[in-house]
Amino acid sequence: MASLSAWRERVAAELDAAVAFWERHSHDPQHGGFFSCLSRDGTVYDETKYVWLQGRQVWVYSRLYRKVPRFRRPEILEAARAGGEFLLRCARLEPGSPRAAFALSRDGRPARLQRTVFSEVFCALGLDELGRAAGEPRYRLRDGGGDDETLDELAAWGAQRLLAHLQRGDSVVLENVSPDGKELPGSMGRLLNPGHAIEAGWFLLRFAQRRGDEALAARAIAGFIEGPLRRGWDPEHGGLFAFLDADGHCPTQLEWSMKLWWPHAEAMVALLAAYAHDRRPERLEAFQRVADYTFDKFRDPEHGEWFGYLSREGNVALTIKGGPFKGCFHVARALHMCEEMLEELLREG
Repeated sequence: MASLSAWRERVAAELDAAVAFWERHSHDPQHGGFFSCLSRDGTVYDETKYVWLQGRQVWVYSRLYRKVPRFRRPEILEAARAGGEFLLRCARLEPGSPRAAFALSRDGRPARLQRTVFSEVFCALGLDELGRAAGEPRYRLRDGGGDDETLDELAAWGAQRLLAHLQRGDSVVLENVSPDGKELPGSMGRLLNPGHAIEAGWFLLRFAQRRGDEALAARAIAGFIEGPLRRGWDPEHGGLFAFLDADGHCPTQLEWSMKLWWPHAEAMVALLAAYAHDRRPERLEAFQRVADYTFDKFRDPEHGEWFGYLSREGNVALTIKGGPFKGCFHVARALHMCEEMLEELLREG
């Protein structure tokens, strides 16, 4: 097995290549913000700007600028600021409104609205991280005083909502459950999304670690990381299925057997986090299995960044590097987090 040091170098180099791709191709010097609809070589094929992806890219640039010395370059912060100002200027549907558009024209006019809160959430996260990086409170969500207790309560509420999806004696994570935490009938109730489950696993693990709750940490690893990885891994071709049925029926989602970039990125994070928590060698072996598949199948050594969508057999199904759902986020965040964890593991010897 490759050493932790070798993986750190590999992950760091891939992070550099991914961020360089977005720096080269996604910035809009005329109107601010970022293009996300990029072809394999970075050519813009659609100028629509998706608000949640704008917020995510602001977050990535700001976090890397704040946390990683080699990214502490003025142009990184200025690009984040340009994205943040674009959001402040254009994201709201109307002045003072709590709602944000889902998609904007290149010059910032609302083009589409969704009922979800993804736009608002990622605007808030991106601007808050920009405020931390730039040292400018006007971007921040809060001033740091008076509401830590409320945030702790919200985090605990969120953890309980996650745990409601762990069903059938903690043996399966269902994508959909009733408001009172019961299994739903039919194919919707049996739906599994390995990527969402595994991503939720490292969220829950970090929450448990902050609380010092070892029982919850063990449950997060076993139920949300190990189980979905075991169920979701394709025994024939490798990689994680996009969707599965808890009872083994054929899923109704047309893309169920495809291999998507983000579940593999999240699995790398989750497995390293689990290994860092309990040092069980099988976690590191699983990390290497997922990372080897991911680097081999998704990364583009010619133009940089990752393809997002593969066939079940692992062939590139869509050559685009970005679109309405893939932007500068999952790849960069996962690689950054993996690099941080690998560095910490190496420091601990």
